[in-house]
Amino acid sequence: MRQAALSGGIAGRRAFVQHFDRSTGTVPPLMSHGRYVVLLASLLALLSVALGIAPHDRSDWALENVLVVVLFVGLAATYRRFPLSRISYTLIFLFLCLHVLGAHYTYSLVPYDAWWERMTGHSLNAVLGWERNNFDRVVHFFYGLLLAYPVREVFLRIASVKGFWGYFLPLDLTLSTSALYELIEWGAAAMFGGDLGAAFLGTQGDPWDAQKDMALAGLGALLAMLATAALNAWLQRDFAREWSESLRVKDRRPYGEEEIRRLLAQGRGGQAPS
Repeated sequence: MRQAALSGGIAGRRAFVQHFDRSTGTVPPLMSHGRYVVLLASLLALLSVALGIAPHDRSDWALENVLVVVLFVGLAATYRRFPLSRISYTLIFLFLCLHVLGAHYTYSLVPYDAWWERMTGHSLNAVLGWERNNFDRVVHFFYGLLLAYPVREVFLRIASVKGFWGYFLPLDLTLSTSALYELIEWGAAAMFGGDLGAAFLGTQGDPWDAQKDMALAGLGALLAMLATAALNAWLQRDFAREWSESLRVKDRRPYGEEEIRRLLAQGRGGQAPS
């Protein structure tokens, strides 16, 4: 038994040495980045086709998937110049799977409670004290939880934000895009009206539905950024210094009207006031 364990350990070390990349000091992944992204895209496409065959409401399904198509095309168009990490693509994939499922049934009719009761013999809504179909609330929460990290990666790699701002800005963008989506829902419901507008809006009679959706998205993003910050604090030696530096005042001069004066003076060829 001991000999088998020793031989297994030796084989494992040999496999590690064979795959170890001395130039980068890392072990290459089992699948290339491009193949991994293609795999996720293919799985999402298959799921979308399967759930798009006979949706509960074809018009609502089409309306729900407009933004999905825009996001998918945007990610595909920017892949060569700006590929995201595997983690970011995986998180986006998981969120889109939830959204595609909600679009198939319409969010307010996803039978998650029936599925849970079939598996456990108990009603999930009864256990949690829910009085409505809360699949939409769950997806809003996961919108923040799953997409805050990809947003953070974009901010870090394009805007070069550091420290505090690398965690605050993804939370801020999550809340602002959640508010924007609620406005889009309101506009679409007002434009189409009737059953389609009600299905797309999905308030289920709750006058505070929009506020609760935004709050849950913000909570999900907050938890994602707290987890990311905790991981970075553990792995990053200069975490505290970078955080402190990000909050240091870089320019003590006031902007606003003072900056306008400086720009006007420079444009006229004069010397900017100090």
